[in-house]
Amino acid sequence: MAKKQGIGLAIIAFAVYIIGGIGTFGGLALIFFMKNKDLMGWGEGRSIGYLFLCVGLCLSIMGVILMRVFRNRGL
Repeated sequence: MAKKQGIGLAIIAFAVYIIGGIGTFGGLALIFFMKNKDLMGWGEGRSIGYLFLCVGLCLSIMGVILMRVFRNRGL
């Protein structure tokens, strides 16, 4: 049972890491390609890009930390 839980937590950590990477590169794309354009009524594309960049970097860092913690738990 403990081995299944360890694999599930590792998959969740890896998913957080991947989502963070997608958010980071999506934010960079918005910053460079959506200057002074409205993004579906949410605001200027550049400002939303900065938000995606920062949140994506935080999620990537959190995913790496979670992977390290779950790997060293000893399950």
